[in-house]
Amino acid sequence: MAELTLPKDFFFGAAMSGPQTEGGWNVGGKLENLWDTWSNEDIGAFHNRVGSYVGNDFMHRYQEDLAILKGLGLDSFRTSIQWSRLLDADGNVNPEGAAWYHELFRAAREAGLEPFVTLYHFDLPTYLFRRGGWESRETCEAYANYVEKALHEFGKEVRYWFTFNEPSVEPENRYWHGGWYPQHHSFREAVVAQYNISIAHALGVARYRAAREEGALRPDARIGIVCNFSPSYTKEDPSEADLEALRMNDGLTTRWWLDLATKGSLPADVLETLARLGTPVPARPGDEEVLRLGVVDWLGCNYYQPCRVQAPSRDRDEWGNPLFAEPYVWPERVMNESRGWEIYPKGIYDFGMKCRDEYPDLEWFVSENGIGIEREYLNKDPETQQVQDDYRVDFVRDHLSWIARAINDGAKCRGYHYWGLIDNWSWANAFKNRYGFIEVDLMESYDRRPKKSAAWLKEVAATHVVR
Repeated sequence: MAELTLPKDFFFGAAMSGPQTEGGWNVGGKLENLWDTWSNEDIGAFHNRVGSYVGNDFMHRYQEDLAILKGLGLDSFRTSIQWSRLLDADGNVNPEGAAWYHELFRAAREAGLEPFVTLYHFDLPTYLFRRGGWESRETCEAYANYVEKALHEFGKEVRYWFTFNEPSVEPENRYWHGGWYPQHHSFREAVVAQYNISIAHALGVARYRAAREEGALRPDARIGIVCNFSPSYTKEDPSEADLEALRMNDGLTTRWWLDLATKGSLPADVLETLARLGTPVPARPGDEEVLRLGVVDWLGCNYYQPCRVQAPSRDRDEWGNPLFAEPYVWPERVMNESRGWEIYPKGIYDFGMKCRDEYPDLEWFVSENGIGIEREYLNKDPETQQVQDDYRVDFVRDHLSWIARAINDGAKCRGYHYWGLIDNWSWANAFKNRYGFIEVDLMESYDRRPKKSAAWLKEVAATHVVR
């Protein structure tokens, strides 16, 4: 692909989350979240029995890590406030938790880095899950209270706020596909959870608007949501059934959130199909007015892989859940075998064109993108012991090239945050797949070491030239 240049005001940064980096899972008044509870109850469910406890030790190394980001020429980073660290079980601010985040934001300012703050990154406090979790409207109200407390606590320190990270992933993995604690297999529960998260998002945006009116926020503050967008594709010569699979897959995972973020509503065709299949959303009188509050200023797009689907071969799965689609294996696909994900950089261009054409006023940025490799230590230079990760350079170069093309063709993409710039803990996969430009050595006290790719990233961040 030819050399391309990104706009001068295009920002470069790193993406991370509180539960995947901080550690300190039970210090300073922090309550258990579901990852802590799962780790305590079944540590064998985690790769190499590495649970939620340490992250990548960011609580002790935040100054070093911020210096690393700045040294690579980055100007921003996204992380999350942990609900279970900031508030106590009565919904009041935990002073020790608040003090940690105040210190983090102070250190970020001192380092010259803009923090992008996500308010929820899959880390529901366990006591709320035991009272119904995302199947309960009580959790929506508790979330709104948490957002209000966070905004008033840090409103003068943080410019960019995001209500949720990847709001469709928790319903899928926790309630439907059985991947996360407590490993349920109920599409009905997933629909309820996704709908209630949508309500919670709208309530959170409303609390943001109220805090802004009260003068509690910076005058240049913005609110958004970070969603995982895997552009949907089907066969080149699709049947009507293939196109129907495409419609519902795109509707549940992409249009649902784009419509909510830009129109304050959910796609009517998706809601109608859900109702027809016996899994309607748990709408209440007045919910349409609540959802209308969910329009944001911009959003983040997490992009890792496309989603290729075809018509399902049966109507129900083994748990009795409706099947809308089945995976379609594209004959030309290129795979990251470590993760089992297709590598398709053009997908980010296609998403940009979808936004340009269907949501023309929407500003967005790439809030996550990265490649995770298993047993990356095998790729170390025997003399220098530096990880030789040319594949990471290739991956990011190709994605940035398609982002540059999308911008040239009218996409309102404002920046790029690489996921896992410093190797971090990744849920039940722990440290199985390494994403970073910076290695974290678990055998040497979590020491940080640059991989070969780090020098390339620094040059791109400095020049905005993708070569």
